Amino acid sequence: MTKAPQNTPFAANVAITLNAVLAAIADNRPMALCVNAEGTLGLPYGPFDPVRHRTFEIGLREWVTRQTHVSLGFVEQLYTFGDKGREAPLAALATAGARDRVVSVGYLALAREMAPVSAADAGWRDWYAFFPWEDWRGGEPAVFKDRINPALDDWIANGGPDENLRRARIAAAFGRDGADWDEARTLDRYELMYEAGLVAEAFRDRREAGLEPPDADEPKAAETGIAMISDHRRILATAVGRLRGKLRYRPIIFELAPPTFTLLQLQKISEAIVGFKFHKQNFRRSIEKSGFVARTDQTTQQAGGRPAALFSVSSEGLRKHAASGLAIPRLRRDADTLS
Repeated sequence: MTKAPQNTPFAANVAITLNAVLAAIADNRPMALCVNAEGTLGLPYGPFDPVRHRTFEIGLREWVTRQTHVSLGFVEQLYTFGDKGREAPLAALATAGARDRVVSVGYLALAREMAPVSAADAGWRDWYAFFPWEDWRGGEPAVFKDRINPALDDWIANGGPDENLRRARIAAAFGRDGADWDEARTLDRYELMYEAGLVAEAFRDRREAGLEPPDADEPKAAETGIAMISDHRRILATAVGRLRGKLRYRPIIFELAPPTFTLLQLQKISEAIVGFKFHKQNFRRSIEKSGFVARTDQTTQQAGGRPAALFSVSSEGLRKHAASGLAIPRLRRDADTLS
């Protein structure tokens, strides 16, 4: 076999990192486990060691436990992030040099409750603190109307020959010009906001690269969400979109539900994930017909109402319909009109 020359570009160093998005629902809020990296939030992460780690997943579990003192349960590979320049600024890695190409393998993990975090630099955060424009449960977010929409209009107007392309991309991602809002396009919306200079990372990365800042006012965290290290907010957006999309074709919602629950509790968990309210009666009918749940002989007292029946997951239903998701009512942006 002919050996490649020593100066071949394939000889470049590649550092592989492992990132985890661990999600749970608490008090109808979707939470993600985060670490504090030199004053900036990030996802649990660490380098893959091919000597010590037999698989990526083994390495991931080790790093999450080491950084947060939380052990992972359900885990699935999310995506491999390897675009050149995506690691600006570089995450601090003991094994990565300044010239290394950093490739991140992202994982999505789900928990039925927030595990206690004993590490000083780790904690749970509401993921809508990073994506405030994604939560429509109380109607149109103020930041969307007052800050994002006008800025996107300016970005379109400044597009020159790309004006029509920008308009079409924004319409598809943000449900404008007659298009429907697709809750699973979380990453598309974040990346468009990055391009338009509506998130802090766009300014930070340009400064790191010695480039001119975006043609926009630098946003504050209270306006367009909390910034994260490296491209971790992009990874988190990918996980949110993946989870939202999987609700349609896999019974993954029950990985986040407690052992017993009311149908209203299950609805609230689903709404927390997708960021919209559902029609209560339609949701109840779809769940009862799905075969995924079984009524128990227990009830629970609801505030200001009658006792509500408690349900549990039907193992037989999961086996029969493992390739099916929830037939949830069609989502609408005018969520405050739904009951």
